[in-house]
Amino acid sequence: MDLSLNDEQILLKESVARFVKDQYSVEKRRSLRDTEAGYDSDYWQQFAELGWLALPFSDEDDGFGGSAIDTMVLMEELGRGLVVEPYLVNVVICGGLLRRAAAETRTRYLPDLIGGASQWAFAFAEEHGRYDLSDVSLRAEADGNDYLLNGDKYAVLNGHIATELLVLARTSGEQKDRAGLILFRVAGDSPGIRRRGFPLIDGSKGANLHFDAVRVSADDCIGSIGDAYDLVEDVVTEAIVAMGAEALGAMEALLAETVAYTKTREQFGQPIGRFQALQHRMADMYVHCENFRSLLYYAAIARDEGREDMRQAAWGLKVKLGESGRLVSQQAVQLHGGIGMTDELGVGHYFKRLLLLNTLFGDAEHSLGRYVEASGG
Repeated sequence: MDLSLNDEQILLKESVARFVKDQYSVEKRRSLRDTEAGYDSDYWQQFAELGWLALPFSDEDDGFGGSAIDTMVLMEELGRGLVVEPYLVNVVICGGLLRRAAAETRTRYLPDLIGGASQWAFAFAEEHGRYDLSDVSLRAEADGNDYLLNGDKYAVLNGHIATELLVLARTSGEQKDRAGLILFRVAGDSPGIRRRGFPLIDGSKGANLHFDAVRVSADDCIGSIGDAYDLVEDVVTEAIVAMGAEALGAMEALLAETVAYTKTREQFGQPIGRFQALQHRMADMYVHCENFRSLLYYAAIARDEGREDMRQAAWGLKVKLGESGRLVSQQAVQLHGGIGMTDELGVGHYFKRLLLLNTLFGDAEHSLGRYVEASGG
């Protein structure tokens, strides 16, 4: 198994790293967090101009045909820089769903996404559903060639400003049935949609959405009617690899900041980094980062090669994201002492982002169950 990056991937990595170094800081992140949008629209246009928004899309869709490994390279550097622009939601998740749509749908919506003109959100979670993707009660009732959507979606990332929504609804079956689900593209300004925006734990933003007889055309169905579960499940496992890359970047940044801090913070007349007990704790952080890197690379390669165990690899990575992310971030906070959770220091921001990545699509306990399921257990 070749774990080395090719020349194009190295250039991509260096390009994103340079952007982060030149444009990002904790102060910049804090200032963007306090805006209505929660990100910098000028930066988003730079992402488009640099081709980052086009990365995973095919040549046919005016993209670059990037692989899961290419996306992993980009996401690792975005995670290292604590970048708040909603790349994961727009390009990886919603873009991943649209990539699997009919050619007419892709032609209609992908140019604006790739060009940075539209903002997308995936509305799948409901109050009672926890992490079960099939636990959907929002109804899609047929009305001629249209459907009427009625119900609620919760914790919709980027839902506070999304101009386009991808909404998972139910046409038939019981609440937790995997059959009978349908995925619609819905205009964000459609009559009957009410939003209640709120900040998430990491400072990013989302919204709860209420749908009251929202009319959508059958032409805006993504995939086959009643068979949306497999489509969504496939994109979620793809997104987990990207989330894992972002988490690795965050964990490595925490390790680097912690090692640097322990070289300057003195106690009893010497840097605390000389104390063996603290060296052992930082060694544990390093081991977790490297173990996680190995799982991430395997999951990305399995995804690109279409291996039979690619879902097992993805959910195993998600389990480890919760475990390693918790250990590395907690150790970083503790070794920084009282300043570890201050808003002025990056450590607390990484900690909160890793918390969110752990819970998105399922925490470590839920992910372990999905791993067992994918393993045939």
